[in-house]
Amino acid sequence: MSPLISLTWHDHVTGRAGYLVVDRLVRGVSSGGLRMREGCSLDEVTGLARGMTMKEALHYNDDPAARYIPLGGAKGGIDCDPRDPAAYGVLVRYLRAVRPYIETVWTMGEDLGLTQDVVDKAAAEAGLVSTVQAIHPLLDDEAAARRRLADAFAVQVDGIGLDELVGGCGVAESALTALDRAGVPYGGTRVAVQGLGTMGGATARFLSRAGLKVVAVADVKGTIACPAGLDVEALLAARDAFGTVDRAALRPGDRELPGDAWLSVDAEILVPAAVSYAIDTANQARITARWIVEAANMPVLPEAEDLLAARGITVLPDVVVNSGTNAWWWWTLFGDIGPDADEAFAHTRRSMRALTELTLQRAEAAGTTPRAAAHAIAADRLPLIAERFGHYR
Repeated sequence: MSPLISLTWHDHVTGRAGYLVVDRLVRGVSSGGLRMREGCSLDEVTGLARGMTMKEALHYNDDPAARYIPLGGAKGGIDCDPRDPAAYGVLVRYLRAVRPYIETVWTMGEDLGLTQDVVDKAAAEAGLVSTVQAIHPLLDDEAAARRRLADAFAVQVDGIGLDELVGGCGVAESALTALDRAGVPYGGTRVAVQGLGTMGGATARFLSRAGLKVVAVADVKGTIACPAGLDVEALLAARDAFGTVDRAALRPGDRELPGDAWLSVDAEILVPAAVSYAIDTANQARITARWIVEAANMPVLPEAEDLLAARGITVLPDVVVNSGTNAWWWWTLFGDIGPDADEAFAHTRRSMRALTELTLQRAEAAGTTPRAAAHAIAADRLPLIAERFGHYR
């Protein structure tokens, strides 16, 4: 099925390309972040937009007391290295160009290569009231909802914004659910994480605090490994804005390895939390982990996933695993939860555990992969959403 809207923009100053894809609308609105990376393509953004449609459907709750109502799926992307000195100007011009869509049909926030504070600053410069203003007409009390979301973004936990932590909390809970179903104790379970930005860093923190041992992390400079376990908190404190770790923070026992070494370290869980298409048909052969937990969007190519499944390696799919950040925005804005860290983490854990459990149960019953099971669950819920709220394909 073709997306409802698909457009390509070219920056008149740098020649850089940007994309916006709206997969579908529910009640006239869609949801999905904006990413910035060198090599971002229209095909990539189209796949991400379809994934957002499924993420929204998977969080559909027919509980009449629930205020969060699923939206359609969308995604934006800019083909530019966020470290490029010209990147911010490209971002502002892109937002000016797509401003009519943000004002009417596309609610958006940070994604790969961007942080919410940078997005908000650029959006204000582009003349936008808010990056989620398209949803304002659907709110019962717009002023109270906007204040609640702003208050939530102001919450700090150990010096880190709540918005930077909830997604990783959800990823970690998905991983812990898989361990619980398999009867595997947390203590001694080893984890390797690719990407120590917002999602990867928070995931590493929550898994470490749950008792798992993070034995490797990878950033643009390479892989940092220690079989005895890394000092996750020290590494997180030594990151720059792009998730790159200052190597001066490494301990004598920490080893620096090539960038792709995270794939083959001795670990039970791999967490790709950086770029899409990180695991392909060639490098999947190096993986010995039991679970791959997709904190990033589309990090495992479909053909690679087939090969992994044949070797007994389970991929917990992105449409389930990393959907917590998006859901947290709407739980907060609609008023299902307040601007409180404990409440946000508790709600995220309950919701992500229930969704992961349902996905794994259905996969087991059908003899299929968790991704196929998640797609089937979303396919079941989309007609219910359309019947209740209406949507535009």
